[in-house]
Amino acid sequence: MAHSVDHHRVPTYVVPPPRELEREPLVLNQRPPAWISDKIAGIAEGRTPTWWWIALGISIVGMLTMFGMIAYLISTGVGVWGLHQPTAWAWDITNFVFWIGIGHAGTLISAILCLLRQRWRTSINRAAEAMTLFAVACAGIFPVVHTGRVWYALMPGFLIPFPNANAIWPQFRSPLLWDVFAVSTYGTVSLLFWYTGLIPDLATMRDRATSKLKKFLYGLFALGWTGSNRHWSNYEKAYLILAGLSTPLVLSVHSVVSFDFAVSQVPGWHTTIFPPYFVAGAIFSGFGMVLTLLVPLRSICKLEDVITTRHIELMCKVILATGSIVGYAYGMEFFIAWYGGNPYELYAFQNRAFGPYWWAYWSMITCNVISPHLFWFKWCRTRMWFVFLVDRGEHRHVVRAVRHHRDVAAPGLPAVELGLFPSDLRRHHDLRREFRAVLHAVPAVHAVPADHRHRRGQGRDAAGGSASSAGRGQDGRSTLMSTGGRPYALMAEFETPAAAMHAATMVREEGYKRWDVHTPFPVHGMDGAMGLRNSKVGWFTFAGGTTGFTLGMLMIWWMGKVDYAIPVGGKPLFSPMFAFPVSYELTILLGAFGTLIGMALLNRLPRHYHPLLKHPRFRNVTHDKIYLVIETADPRYSDTATRQLLERAGGRHIEVVED
Repeated sequence: MAHSVDHHRVPTYVVPPPRELEREPLVLNQRPPAWISDKIAGIAEGRTPTWWWIALGISIVGMLTMFGMIAYLISTGVGVWGLHQPTAWAWDITNFVFWIGIGHAGTLISAILCLLRQRWRTSINRAAEAMTLFAVACAGIFPVVHTGRVWYALMPGFLIPFPNANAIWPQFRSPLLWDVFAVSTYGTVSLLFWYTGLIPDLATMRDRATSKLKKFLYGLFALGWTGSNRHWSNYEKAYLILAGLSTPLVLSVHSVVSFDFAVSQVPGWHTTIFPPYFVAGAIFSGFGMVLTLLVPLRSICKLEDVITTRHIELMCKVILATGSIVGYAYGMEFFIAWYGGNPYELYAFQNRAFGPYWWAYWSMITCNVISPHLFWFKWCRTRMWFVFLVDRGEHRHVVRAVRHHRDVAAPGLPAVELGLFPSDLRRHHDLRREFRAVLHAVPAVHAVPADHRHRRGQGRDAAGGSASSAGRGQDGRSTLMSTGGRPYALMAEFETPAAAMHAATMVREEGYKRWDVHTPFPVHGMDGAMGLRNSKVGWFTFAGGTTGFTLGMLMIWWMGKVDYAIPVGGKPLFSPMFAFPVSYELTILLGAFGTLIGMALLNRLPRHYHPLLKHPRFRNVTHDKIYLVIETADPRYSDTATRQLLERAGGRHIEVVED
């Protein structure tokens, strides 16, 4: 008599790992995906608490204060924040570096963790990416206001290479112009990366919406997403490519920001350590800000099962590592100043550590170097109140404006700017509070690798069997379209990814061509079961990137050597060396646009009308159900034979979908 063998059962002779090596599950208490969707979406759907309105009011007051101070600054002059000769950069650039460091960390965190296949990123990536967008928006204020005459900074021809009445072009030899392209490219690509990740979540909110206005708006931005496996295949490829583009982009952008200081002749700034130093500091400060946001959010929104202690511990370990790198950079600055034998360089650092502003320097050392080493101890990493207190001080870079106060005019920290920074900080939190009303702090859709056997302790129902979805298609919520019309397809419901993969294999072997599997999450291995080829999204990325690099080189050559040829310091009118940073940024920018456009074209999106979207039961596809759909237009379709095939495959609730 034959006995069935479970090849996935762990042999009895395998010694289990010790307790200290066992990992906590990514979601505690055996929570299935349906519970995650309900919990995360419920934050946006629920009634706004009173404390939120109070905090929003405080934020609005702070933001209005900031606008008032900016108006006073522009009407009076930039000298009110200590900017004069020879102190050309003051409190404004300090704030710019602070915000741009935080802003560059969010997408870098999300992109690098995505490339490294770190599944714990799903609980922090949305907060990090949203933090990036708002921090970059805050950072963009200061370089523009720094010019004093903001209308010139925004006019074509000064910072933006656009035809203008003065017949002039920007100076592409300057790192300051590289900075304009780098930061604007980074903000745009971060927006695309953030929005791409939101598309499945927007579809979830669309199918949960109870009012016509919400359903229309969510549906508009969801682009007609149906959870098709063909959609997921191109989507995951596009998302991975965007992560691959974002990672070197962030490294280059913060390196370019450091060039603003490093290419100068000012003692204390003219050093090659700045690019890696700034990048490490950005990751360091970014994780600190993410913890500042997530620790209270975790408690207030009752997300302890989703943002677990393990997530907090891992972020603390990253802060420990990057804090050590930043501490090493601080030490190397002193060593190079001593080893280089330049008395002015050495004096700059000695004055920074032991001069009248010694308190600022040693408070920076305490917050950025000493306090992170407390995270060597597990007790410190697992106490949320302690983590919150420690990381609050870890995302402030050295105050560049207090340098050399003895041999140049003393930089001022007047009330206008001491009030402008916290006002801008309130604006950042104000934007995040507005963000809460429509979007998630944590993704509601989590990727599923392979089948339900690999869900690491999330239970059998993690693949989709949840009682909370029973009857969601008949709960009285309005559908997107009214039913009626000719038959469009035959639809069958499946409980687990493994069952759906088995059914997909059977349908493929029967020779059907016009069919698909719709899932609430990407099921790795489904492409092979359906017989799909590799996604072609990468070719669109290549075309966009090649176009961007070519246009960048041609633009700088024509503007700097042909149309506006001005020799500067004996340098050549055109060189691929100084043209490379801007061309590189344009390569990333158009490559990202090509990726998103390619994904949309291959998925035939946007498609705001689809017969499946008006079927009441199909709305569960963004919650916890899996559907296999065979179109009636398929040459092998037969009402009887196709239905019998789906029944043999284990399908439930086999229904006809009308067009």
